[in-house]
Amino acid sequence: MAMPNTDKNTQEAAQLGSEFKDQVIYVGRVTKVVKGGKNFSFSALVVVGDGNGKVGFGLGKALEVPSAIKKGIESAKRNMMRVPVTPTGSIPHPVTGRFGSGSVLMKPAPEGTGVIAGAAVRAIMEAAGINNVLTKSLGSSNPHNVVRATFKGFENLMDPYTVMTNRGLDQAEA
Repeated sequence: MAMPNTDKNTQEAAQLGSEFKDQVIYVGRVTKVVKGGKNFSFSALVVVGDGNGKVGFGLGKALEVPSAIKKGIESAKRNMMRVPVTPTGSIPHPVTGRFGSGSVLMKPAPEGTGVIAGAAVRAIMEAAGINNVLTKSLGSSNPHNVVRATFKGFENLMDPYTVMTNRGLDQAEA
């Protein structure tokens, strides 16, 4: 039986994985009570980003934690979106994202401020490459709702150049 070339596979995996940073936000243990006892499984909420404005999140479920994290990473890579980032490493304008009973307020901050955010939002901002931002999580503190609210806010962000072209302005006029 021939063994696969593990060195080549490891190198390919390292090249693919090196472009994205992944961070686990939440790992939950789920119990299903059945006739014979309890079945345990795990769910993992993961954020993946390239540190340059591209970020996504995913949920993975499996019988073991590493498998759940791996599935979450794969799901996050499939659901990535582009976030406009200013040259100072902030967001272009204030925005509030809402999902369920959770909402996240995000405001741009001057250079040197850093990421002022809770754990879930901080992980998203760092994965997206946003270095200067003020955030406040309002309402639900459930990590799933906070993450989805943050991404809803990202969907409402507008790039300044897109706004100028929509208004019919030249970049020289601004």
